[in-house]
Amino acid sequence: MPTHPDPAAQGSVVRTLLRLWPYVRPVRARLLTAAGVAIVASCLSLVIPLVLKWMVDGPVADGDQGGVWLGAFALLALGVTEAVLFGFRRWLVARPVASVEAAMRADLYGHLQRLPVSFHDRWPSGQLLSRGTTDLSLLRMFLTFPMTFLLVNGVTIVVGLAILMVQEWTLGLMMLIPVIPLIVLCGYFEARYGLASRRAQDQVGDLTTVVEESVLGIRIVKGFGRNRSQARAFRKMAEELRGTELVKARLLAGIWAVITAIPEITIGATLVLGTVQVADGDLSAGTLVAFLSTALALRWPVESIGFLLAMCQEAATATERYFEVMDEPQESTPDPAGEKAAEADAGGGLRFEGVRFRFPDAPADSVPVLDRIDLDVRPGETMALVGGTGCGKTTLTALVPRLHEVTGGRITLDGEDIATMPRERLRGLVAVAFEEPTLFSTTVAQNVLMGTDAESASPDAVERALEVAQAGFVTSLPDGVHTEVGEQGLSLSGGQRQRLALARAVVGRPRFLVLDDPLSALDVHTEALVEAALRRVLADTTALVVAHRPSTVLLADRVALLSGGRIAAVGTHQELLRTNAEYAWLMSGADHGTGVDRGRPEGSPR
Repeated sequence: MPTHPDPAAQGSVVRTLLRLWPYVRPVRARLLTAAGVAIVASCLSLVIPLVLKWMVDGPVADGDQGGVWLGAFALLALGVTEAVLFGFRRWLVARPVASVEAAMRADLYGHLQRLPVSFHDRWPSGQLLSRGTTDLSLLRMFLTFPMTFLLVNGVTIVVGLAILMVQEWTLGLMMLIPVIPLIVLCGYFEARYGLASRRAQDQVGDLTTVVEESVLGIRIVKGFGRNRSQARAFRKMAEELRGTELVKARLLAGIWAVITAIPEITIGATLVLGTVQVADGDLSAGTLVAFLSTALALRWPVESIGFLLAMCQEAATATERYFEVMDEPQESTPDPAGEKAAEADAGGGLRFEGVRFRFPDAPADSVPVLDRIDLDVRPGETMALVGGTGCGKTTLTALVPRLHEVTGGRITLDGEDIATMPRERLRGLVAVAFEEPTLFSTTVAQNVLMGTDAESASPDAVERALEVAQAGFVTSLPDGVHTEVGEQGLSLSGGQRQRLALARAVVGRPRFLVLDDPLSALDVHTEALVEAALRRVLADTTALVVAHRPSTVLLADRVALLSGGRIAAVGTHQELLRTNAEYAWLMSGADHGTGVDRGRPEGSPR
């Protein structure tokens, strides 16, 4: 599970948002141009009061009808120009902002593919989905509007205050009175809103996880009649999110009310004082009209501060959540020098040399899941791996394609240490089929071809792999190999999914094959057919096969018994039946209680 950062330890909003600069830099010219256009458009609104002052003190006072029409035309031209410039600004930012969002989403997806399996074991998928969707949408909104208008409105306020001071400095000073209390209130609001925003976005991720798990596990939910309990759990989380959103709404309403009320009161007081000065002859009516028009034009820039700060805070929180994932270290890359050294080692096949493994999040003093594993699978040999439940068989097979990294010792393929091999090359040499077959929402053919380079695969590769896996049922599907299997392949039976997973493993004719109990979901008749076809494939590859049944063991040349996190015995099936009581118990199907989950303290729940 990801840990929520301590708010007190988080950096400032500006420092956090600056992390977006590498993505913004390629489009900075267009965004700066858009900001410049918006500043010009906003400042044009401040010219309108000056035109009004000229009209009131000039043509209106003198009864010059032609001058009034000229002033009206000037006001119309200013309004139309302002509208066109703001429309042009939106057009300018649309493409670059969309490209920034697309680049960030692509980087996030690519980074997720390169993160170790231990990361995905800890992080709920809903949290990752919310970072790739909701959070990036918030960042797009920030780049489109708040980032630009914080600058635009800031410049507009400064220019407007300068105009007010020039028109009448005494009234201008009065307009400056609320500046300090507004700054203090905005700082208080930003801190409170930031905490609520982070909490809300984390809750959205948790809620997304619940929805995803309920959809994927709908058969379990319905099968056990847990619809109502799941709905209650969802409603509880939704209510918590609703409560957090209401906190945000109250904070935003409060700051909006204050930011609106203080300037309004100031403008009212300024109007009274200005009217007195006009009555005393110290101020012209045109100047008062221009002053008040300028002050009213500044209302929107000032009042918008509240929700602009709120959007900036949400964007900062989204940025933190995005980079929490991006900052996770990727799978280590090999050392070229070490790779060269490993190539000189002798010995072929698949070899485990003193391999130890402990899960990354396990205490340093905990008992390793695997300890001092020494095993030699000769070139072209098939080795069956047998052991009790929880002894570490699946974990051992996951070490070969480096889904997990060994804690100690090393694994070699044809004498080359896999730790020095680029993962792309390693996983091109090693094909895997897991006990729990996972299919993707695409066609049968595309699912099978994920086991090899689809572009270089021969035209008959899919048919050959399906034949090995005895997946003839594909021909009865509506569109054959082009049939969409649906999410997780749940439109197929367990045995059908397992056969497609096996076809995926053998389609690329791999040099090394790792199979984790690949026939567990098959009936005895189909299993016999698959074994006959698989035996031909195994004759041309070096294979490590996790087996639970004697029929699967008989596919192997030799058998390795894994017990207590170590290799307890190696030999043929008949040899181990005669010489090893534990192996005999396992093959007889009796419950001898040898399986120990060495990743957890004894007696703890699994």
